[in-house]
Amino acid sequence: MNPFPYSDDNKRYHSYSYYLKHKYGCKVARVPLNGGFTCPNRDGTLSFGGCLFCSEDGSGEQIEFPEKSLEIQFNAGIEKLSKWKDAKYLAYLQSFSGTYGDINRLKTIYSKCLNLPNVCGLVIATRADCINSEICDLLYEYVQKTDITIELGLQTIHDKTNKLMNRCEYFSDFEKAINLLNSLNIPVWTHLLNGLPYETHDMMLESAKVIGQMKISGVKIHTLYFLKNTSFAEKYQHFALSRDEYINIVCNQLEVLPNNVVVGRLTGDAPRDKLLAPLWTARKREVLNAIDKELLRRDSFQGKFAKL
Repeated sequence: MNPFPYSDDNKRYHSYSYYLKHKYGCKVARVPLNGGFTCPNRDGTLSFGGCLFCSEDGSGEQIEFPEKSLEIQFNAGIEKLSKWKDAKYLAYLQSFSGTYGDINRLKTIYSKCLNLPNVCGLVIATRADCINSEICDLLYEYVQKTDITIELGLQTIHDKTNKLMNRCEYFSDFEKAINLLNSLNIPVWTHLLNGLPYETHDMMLESAKVIGQMKISGVKIHTLYFLKNTSFAEKYQHFALSRDEYINIVCNQLEVLPNNVVVGRLTGDAPRDKLLAPLWTARKREVLNAIDKELLRRDSFQGKFAKL
């Protein structure tokens, strides 16, 4: 018998599908969108070129027609989901930093997203240093009327790694952003990226322990991958984790995360035609099945060793 309380199946962690099903009572899917944002780490405000591991699309590889209007992107996105009848959607501003820009422009973009058909909420991916009191006041206006979630790309709590990866952002920025958002009860998710250069297994586990003791609603975890014909891959691909290493690390991380924290993902979405390493990341279903089997083998589950 599965001992994990937030599960209707064999999952021993708080899966995103379980969360959506019990929150909305119907099929809900995220539709990734490009709002035309940039990033202070790309436009010269902090640096040029962005974080070393970030793609040219700013993590928006799954977006349909990113150069088109939000309406066209959205319609193309839901066309891929046409098998889901009577579904609702979360508009997902995925590319670059979705809270970076003029406040009036942000308001226009957010309102357009929320007015798309059958949209029941908005998810905004951004950097912690793109959160301030003015942005939070705007978000708070929307939180009173609909579901808003902020995704902060933390990746790691270790500033030595942040500096190496040219993130131009530090853990203290994340702490400040979390405190601002929490003060207004704006839901916050974060990202953890395993396999960053020179990080040990203990360092990756420590990142999970620390965020597990903060007020977050959800987390996304996946491994660092390397793309063909990139200087980043040439320099760092030897740090790529094996599948067994990754599964062991992820299960350790799940054990220290509180069981009420939703797990949005445990795999990434590297473009297959460009993926150089690790190649096992392209077989997402196999990876997820292996995580399930390892938790079962351990007789373990999310939150087993969490400090509440």
